[in-house]
Amino acid sequence: VQLQASGGGLVQAGGSLRLLCAASGRTFSSYVMGWFRQAPGKEREFVAAISWSGGSTYYADSVEGRFTISRDNAKNTVYLQMNSLKREDTAVYYCAAGSQVGAAWGQFEFNYWGQGTQVTVSS
Repeated sequence: VQLQASGGGLVQAGGSLRLLCAASGRTFSSYVMGWFRQAPGKEREFVAAISWSGGSTYYADSVEGRFTISRDNAKNTVYLQMNSLKREDTAVYYCAAGSQVGAAWGQFEFNYWGQGTQVTVSS
């Protein structure tokens, strides 16, 4: 599967952005989809994940309650709605496709990555 993220930009603190990740390939609906981010000088970190059906989601503590991940399998697209943005949300955001690891929801392995989209939050 090939992934292409878009929707990044410059926004003031407190504002909102919606990122999109368009996937190619017929098997999109079988993948767990995730969003990650990497700020300058920092390691890439997990942001959110969504199950193949969209029925289960999982968030990093730092974005819980502010960000919402969703997907439209008919459009091969996954979204990340980001509200109440903070300066510390500034990063390059990446989408990824993978699978659940183990029986319990919350552990994943991501094998496919898209290019990043820059999100910059100004004060």
